[in-house]
Amino acid sequence: MNAAFTLLAMALVSVQDPRPRLDIKTAEKFDAEAIAAYKGNHQAVYRHIDSHLDQHLEEIRRWLRQPSVSAQNLGIAEMAEMVRSDLKALGFQEAEIVPTSGHPGVWGYYDAGAEKTLLVYLMYDVQPVEPEDWISPPFAAEIVENEHGAVLMARGATNEKGPERAFLNAIESILAVEGKLPVNLMVTAEGEEELGSPHYAEIVDRYEERLRTAVGAFFPFNSQSPRGEVTLNLGVKGILYFELEAVGGDGGGPKSAEIHGSFKAIVDSPVWRLVQGLSTLTSADGNAILVPGYYDDVRPPTAEEERLMNAVLADWNEATVRESLGVAKWIDGISGNDALLRYLYDPTLNIDGIWGGYTGEGSKTILPHKATAKVDSRLPPNLDPDEALAKIRRHLDAKGFSDLTIRKLSGYPASQTSVDAGLVRAAISVFNKYELTPSVWPRLAGSAPFYQFTERLKLPMVLGGLGHGSGAHAPNEYMVVRPRPGSTVKGLAEIEKGYVDFLFALAGE
Repeated sequence: MNAAFTLLAMALVSVQDPRPRLDIKTAEKFDAEAIAAYKGNHQAVYRHIDSHLDQHLEEIRRWLRQPSVSAQNLGIAEMAEMVRSDLKALGFQEAEIVPTSGHPGVWGYYDAGAEKTLLVYLMYDVQPVEPEDWISPPFAAEIVENEHGAVLMARGATNEKGPERAFLNAIESILAVEGKLPVNLMVTAEGEEELGSPHYAEIVDRYEERLRTAVGAFFPFNSQSPRGEVTLNLGVKGILYFELEAVGGDGGGPKSAEIHGSFKAIVDSPVWRLVQGLSTLTSADGNAILVPGYYDDVRPPTAEEERLMNAVLADWNEATVRESLGVAKWIDGISGNDALLRYLYDPTLNIDGIWGGYTGEGSKTILPHKATAKVDSRLPPNLDPDEALAKIRRHLDAKGFSDLTIRKLSGYPASQTSVDAGLVRAAISVFNKYELTPSVWPRLAGSAPFYQFTERLKLPMVLGGLGHGSGAHAPNEYMVVRPRPGSTVKGLAEIEKGYVDFLFALAGE
C-alpha cells in the first residue's frame, strides 16, 4: 500500500510540475586562468588613449545626448546618421544607412588588408525613460559621483552606447598611432534591439555572404560587476514576446466602449476573461508553465557546459545577487546548482504588463470593453519561438479561450558559442592580462539576436569588455568612467585599452 501511495504521489508531482530535472554529472571545472594572458604591449596606442581621454569621454557623451528611443521613434534617424558619420570619420571605406521595414540599420566596412575580419554588432537604440525618476536628466550625460566613483549617467550609458562608443574610441587611437587596424571590421548596427530586433535579419540579408567570411562576431559590453569581477557569457536565451487581448463582442462583454460597472451583474467582463485565460498558462504560483509540451525540447547541459557551470557555481554569490535585485529568496526555496540550472536552462513565461479600464486616481466604476497583457517567454537552446507560440495558442483553444487574441511582437531562438572558439580564447587572454580572470557562463539568461551569428552565419560570438555599468532599462543608468580609489573596476582608459588588446590578440599580434 505504501509503495502504491508513493508512486501515486510521484505521478501527481509530475503532473503538477512539468519542469525537467536537470543535473550536472561531472565534478570537472573549466579553468579560465589556464589560458595564457595576452602578452602584447601597445604603449604608443595606450599613451594616445591617455592623452585624448577627455575628448573620448565627450564622444561618448555626444552619443548619449542624442535620444534614440526605438519604442517611441524618438531620435532614431538622427542616431543612425550619427553612427554612420562616425564610422566614415574613422576611415571606414564603406559607411551607409541600411533601410529596413522598421528603423534603419547602419553598415560599415573597414578594409585593413588583414588576414582576419571581425564582425562587430552594435545597437544604437535605448529604452524609454521616466525623467522624474532620475537624479540627473537621462539625456544630459552628466558626470555624477556615486559609491563606485565618477560615473557617466544617462540612458544608454551601459546599455549599450557607452561601451560601443568606447570601442570606436579604441579604434580611433589605433588608427592614429598605427595607421591601420590589425583586423578588418564589418559593422552591422540596428535601431530595434530594444523592440526584439524584428528587422535585424534584413540587414544580415543584404551582406550575408560577406559576413560569412568573418572569424567571429563581437559585441562591446561592460563585463565587470560592482566589485570588479568579470563575467563572460557565451550565449543568450531566445525570446518570444506577444500581446494577449480579450475584447467584448458577440460572445459577451461590451463591444466598443466601457459601460457602467453595475451591469457586471448581467454582462461578461473582458478583464476577467483575460485574467482567467492567463491563469491557465501556469501553476497557481506562476512558476511552472502548464502549456502542454512547453518543456519537451529543453536539453540538459552539454559536457562542456557542465564544466563551465561547476566553475560558475564556485564563484557565484547568490546572496549578493538576491540583495542587488531586492529579492528575498528564489522560487521554491531553491539554491546553488538547482537555482543556476533553472535560471539558465528553464524557459520562462512572464507577464510584463497588464491593463484595462480605469487606472487613474480615485474611483471610476466601469466595466471595460478590452484588456491586454504583454507576455515574454525566454527560451533556452532547442526551443523555437514560433513552436512555443503555437503551443500556447493550442492550449488556450483547448481550455476554451479561443476568443483571446494573440499578437506576436517579436521572437528569435537562443545563441551559443563554444569556449574553445579562438575568439573566446582571445577575450579570456585579455582579461587575464589585466588579472581579471573571468567567470565563463554558458549563456546570459537575457536575450539578444545573436542567433543571426551563431545559428545562421555559423560564427562564434563574444560579448564582453572591461568596465562596469548598471541600471539598464531602469532609472539612473550609469557607466563608471573614473573608479573610486582601491576599486578593481576599470575606468574609461582601461576599457579602451582592453578593446585595443582584444583586436590585436584576435589578430595574433
